[in-house]
Amino acid sequence: MGKYKVTALPGEGTGPEIFEAVRLVIDASGVEIEWEYEEIGLDCIEKYGTLLPDKTIQSINRNKLALKGPTTTPVGGGHKSANVTLRKVFDLYANVRPAKSVPAMKRPWDIDLINIRENTEDCYAAIEHMVSDEVAQCLKVITWPGSLRIADFAFTFARRMGRKKVQCVHKANIMKMTDGLFLEAFRTVAKNYPEIEAGDVIVDNCSMQLVKNPQNFDVLVLPNLYGDILSDLCAGLSAGLGFAPGANIGPTVAIFEAVHGSAPKYAGQNKVNPSAVLGSGIMMLRHLGEEKAAKQIDKAMHAVLLEGKHVTYDVGGTAGTHEYAQAIVDKMKTLK
Repeated sequence: MGKYKVTALPGEGTGPEIFEAVRLVIDASGVEIEWEYEEIGLDCIEKYGTLLPDKTIQSINRNKLALKGPTTTPVGGGHKSANVTLRKVFDLYANVRPAKSVPAMKRPWDIDLINIRENTEDCYAAIEHMVSDEVAQCLKVITWPGSLRIADFAFTFARRMGRKKVQCVHKANIMKMTDGLFLEAFRTVAKNYPEIEAGDVIVDNCSMQLVKNPQNFDVLVLPNLYGDILSDLCAGLSAGLGFAPGANIGPTVAIFEAVHGSAPKYAGQNKVNPSAVLGSGIMMLRHLGEEKAAKQIDKAMHAVLLEGKHVTYDVGGTAGTHEYAQAIVDKMKTLK
């Protein structure tokens, strides 16, 4: 019996092979985890008639914790995202996406920032309808309670992580009621955290400033749509989506997952980089208070990347998914 029980959601496409590589590394850290495997995603539609089977929901409800591989989201028609479904079912209102420089992926700057995205409202509430045959309408839903709780989460997270500055990203100059409400809630909460510098920035200006001077940002709190877009921008500035971890956190449940998709064309080829899901696993270990193991894995991963001998094709190497993970495990033994 493991010290922790974690729902394992390998996902689709390259997800299962990525997940097993990540599990190999996490298990080697010495943290006792009992993995409870469950299904999710488009593959479940034919079997169960739903993206998220009841058995999976029950497992996550029991364990309060899940590590998830990538799933496939249809573009345009088809079923809605499994990720959006998870967020609604478990009220995972806070999406946390760090963007930190990876020394092996040379960039002209050194950044270490965190995007905290409201995860349940805005356009992603998916309240859409056809006004006529030629007009589609999507409602942008921003609520005062939802805005307050994500702002408080951002400041609490910043305080816990020793961060100095939190900025609200918005378009309140144009969307005065919706984004205006989000900004007002942010300013209300900021008064409770006088030791943390609080500011705001309009989203289009923020996009430009991130490209010009990303090192000037610390913690960003954003409505759902802006958060989705800018977190990918930040991933590109730091090391790419192959290294972008994430967490979806609610009142009782936390689910950790990579930002990238399932890359079905590479499925079964033992080719893709598992670093993003591994980074999400590191975030999960920190969430559990297993800081020593988290640091050990993080240090070993960066050491392997810098050596460049056993890395995947996207980093200029020839190693497969499993070989890269095994190299990290071997490096962890030398770092003990």
